[in-house]
Amino acid sequence: MIETSRCKLLHVAENDYEDVIQLFVNEQVRQYLGGTIENEIVLKKKFEDILNRSKNGSHFWVIRTIDNHDFIGLVSLDTYHDNTNTEVSYEILPQWWGLGYATEVIGALTDYAFDELRLDMLFAETQTANTRSCKLLERIGMTLIDRLHRFGAEQSVYCLKREDRNNTCI
Repeated sequence: MIETSRCKLLHVAENDYEDVIQLFVNEQVRQYLGGTIENEIVLKKKFEDILNRSKNGSHFWVIRTIDNHDFIGLVSLDTYHDNTNTEVSYEILPQWWGLGYATEVIGALTDYAFDELRLDMLFAETQTANTRSCKLLERIGMTLIDRLHRFGAEQSVYCLKREDRNNTCI
């Protein structure tokens, strides 16, 4: 478990299915992630994939408030598209946007990646059109290193190094 001043990050478990599925069916959350997923079979398969990847070296956590255990979202440290590096990723329910939870949680997750997992660098990729996500990544010290076309849209690729969390990864 990882804890911040207002949240706790708990490894995803089978009993988190109903909460995690809220992210996949929410139009606002999925706006820059390829759209909502409505098919129950696909939803179950996607959740099972998260559980399986968690058993095989990736890290997925549900975010819950400390005070009353409300579900906020899902964060992960998983293999980046280059199959070499690690990507930090997040999906947060809209009612929690703009309240500082994402900055708090992603900041703690990057600290965990560098201090506990001893990673050398972290990547994040988001649609360039997702300006809120781009600003979040910059706020936690990540640097824009590339723009590319993937998943049918322009993506912004960010990086953060362990040895100097304010320098680029180039």
